[in-house]
Amino acid sequence: MERKLLGSTMSNKSRVVLAAALLCYGLPAGSQQLPDGPGKQLAETNCNSCHTLSSRVGAGYTPEGWTTVLRMMANQGVSVPPDQAEPLKAYLIKSFPEKAKPAGAIIPGSAKISFRQWQAPTPGSRPHDPLAANDGSLWYTGQMANVLGRVDPNSGEVKEFPLKTPHSGPHGLTEDADGNIWYTANAASLIGKLDPKTGTVTEYSTPEPGDPHTLIFDNYGTLWFTMQNANRIGRLDPKSGEIKLVTPPTPNARPYGMALNSKGTVFFVEFGTNQVGSVDPKTLQVREYRLPDAASRPRRVAITSDDVVWYSDYSRGYLGRLDPETGNAREWQSPSGPKSEPYGISAINDMIWYSESGSNPNTIVRFDPKAEKFQSWAIPGGGNIVRNTSVTRYGNFLVANSLVNGITLVSIEK
Repeated sequence: MERKLLGSTMSNKSRVVLAAALLCYGLPAGSQQLPDGPGKQLAETNCNSCHTLSSRVGAGYTPEGWTTVLRMMANQGVSVPPDQAEPLKAYLIKSFPEKAKPAGAIIPGSAKISFRQWQAPTPGSRPHDPLAANDGSLWYTGQMANVLGRVDPNSGEVKEFPLKTPHSGPHGLTEDADGNIWYTANAASLIGKLDPKTGTVTEYSTPEPGDPHTLIFDNYGTLWFTMQNANRIGRLDPKSGEIKLVTPPTPNARPYGMALNSKGTVFFVEFGTNQVGSVDPKTLQVREYRLPDAASRPRRVAITSDDVVWYSDYSRGYLGRLDPETGNAREWQSPSGPKSEPYGISAINDMIWYSESGSNPNTIVRFDPKAEKFQSWAIPGGGNIVRNTSVTRYGNFLVANSLVNGITLVSIEK
């Protein structure tokens, strides 16, 4: 099997393999022995065709989850004959059931919320990142369907926009001042811009191959993005199309989520180590802040009006607070415990809102920094796996639900 790492030159075929590998991580590597049973040969023939030998055993899936994964595989060009689909799914369900997850802790409190949900039209889209646009529309990246989706919350209409490069792996989302929707193409190593009025897509290839991940605009209209496995921070000038890449001081830091403070400084978390980083937009100087616990792996980040940095510690199940002025950090155990996997996070009116992606069901969590108190709710339908969040112009909370193929709007009573 052809194998090429991120950071090396990737052919179109390699990009397809890379994108497909994102969804086959739940299976053992091809060099390992699959469990015996009816359908084993089908799994060896079909599933081993789309992931590299370095794939690992994942957490498995529910029966509904395996149905979605097989649709993701189909979206990526892995064709399973109709007479083999059901035996294959039955084998996967029996051999790789979802491993036990911590129960989602529901903590009562004074805040009141309501949920609205929409399904992506294409099965197996794997909505990854959400975006609440300034015109009131709600967006998501259909990572495995190679589309951007737009929801009209008034009519309920969902429209999907096909992207230019096949199997590009749309990942992060943001919006510019003109209402254009920008995205990172994780598998194609490019930044894209969609004009919602015309459907026109403009692409900007990164100077070196990698995996563009999360992106944000600063106060001057410059676009910043992370490249996790390539260990880069990118800066794109939308006027010229010029891209400059910066390397954090720490090797394999894996820059991940990003946020902007009131002074225009770009902050990011380093998922490969226990650090938060910042970039000076003028000098491009990178500063790193070490977190107290060596096992911390911060994944997403938000900033309150006092420029305090809040991070979701995915590996340990903590919510963290970092004061960049002093470098001091404080942490609170997330309600569902050390395996709750806090992930997408936002600051809304200086309250911290985030999701626990490892609990069953996934939860919406609110933290009051002044009172140091949590409140939490179960996401209807389980959530199944909230990777990122966004905030609407009215101060409501938007999440994408990857495995249940939809997005959820959390309306907060004022």
